[in-house]
Amino acid sequence: MKADDFRNLSAAELAGKAKDIEEQLFRLRFQISLGQSDGVKNYRALRKDRARLLTVLRQNEDGANARGAEKGN
Repeated sequence: MKADDFRNLSAAELAGKAKDIEEQLFRLRFQISLGQSDGVKNYRALRKDRARLLTVLRQNEDGANARGAEKGN
């Protein structure tokens, strides 16, 4: 997924998506450890998606904090 796709989701949807990605990563790590190396490419792609998702979550948090600080002035 692209970062723009993640930006269109709500915080709750992002949290659910993050949980799903974590579960998929766990399963893929397990398969790779058993010698089924078919999932390496997918594993890398999921790690990048997770990083994008966490980045968008952090940007949303920082944006909300910045807006809250502006209202306080």
